[in-house]
Amino acid sequence: MPSPKRKHSKARRDKRRANWKLTIPGLVECPQCHAEKVPHHVCPVCGFYKGKSIVQAKTED
Repeated sequence: MPSPKRKHSKARRDKRRANWKLTIPGLVECPQCHAEKVPHHVCPVCGFYKGKSIVQAKTED
């Protein structure tokens, strides 16, 4: 197993770790209710997927 010959600097280490950041998930508009939803998932507001009602919509009691 090879061992490092010299110590890597903190700047070099931190440059490598700089790419581990969170990204905002891509959202699309629901064609039924025009709410933001995750692509290829049932709309949490109206319960439609691919133009069909899959889940009953949540109602506020």
